[in-house]
Amino acid sequence: MIAHLKGRLAATGADHAVIDVNGVGYLVGASAKTLEKLGMVGDPVTIHTEMLVAEDFIRLMGFASADERDWFKLLTHVQGVGAKVALAILSILAPDELRTAVARADSAMIARANGVGPKLAQRIVNELKDKAGIVLGGGAGAPAPAGSAAGDAVSALLNLGFKPAEASNAVSAANDELGAGATLDALVRLALRKAAK
Repeated sequence: MIAHLKGRLAATGADHAVIDVNGVGYLVGASAKTLEKLGMVGDPVTIHTEMLVAEDFIRLMGFASADERDWFKLLTHVQGVGAKVALAILSILAPDELRTAVARADSAMIARANGVGPKLAQRIVNELKDKAGIVLGGGAGAPAPAGSAAGDAVSALLNLGFKPAEASNAVSAANDELGAGATLDALVRLALRKAAK
């Protein structure tokens, strides 16, 4: 498995880039947002990758951040979302924007992507709302990143049988009280106390 590539940008196309790593050119499919961040041909680049393997092809997908790669994986696990549609979504929505759209059940925002109709956008929102470890944060309403302590705390409460809204609200309240540096253990304990009230 290839986790990332570090080399020079050799070329770009509408939906891909070629990364030269010690004389070997790797063709990687990429979203428009990733292609924008790569810079000019000849620039040094590091790109996170995901390898897709099927009976008739092997493709390497490239991402500007690990967060974008994680969203690609989440999206492609939704029925009806292949690599092309996932890249189309990530071409119009950065990971934080996608996280917000899913947290707010804003399927219209996702449906702006090429190849995504209203039904598919709704399915994406429904299936990813729980999987993405989304928490609506304090006053700003900014969701916590998937894989953060808050996201993991929501996941823990979901595993204990709480409904998604209950888990999100309890962890959000605990997060507000404890502050940004809170540990997972502290968040879960306080969230359980808040949910019990």
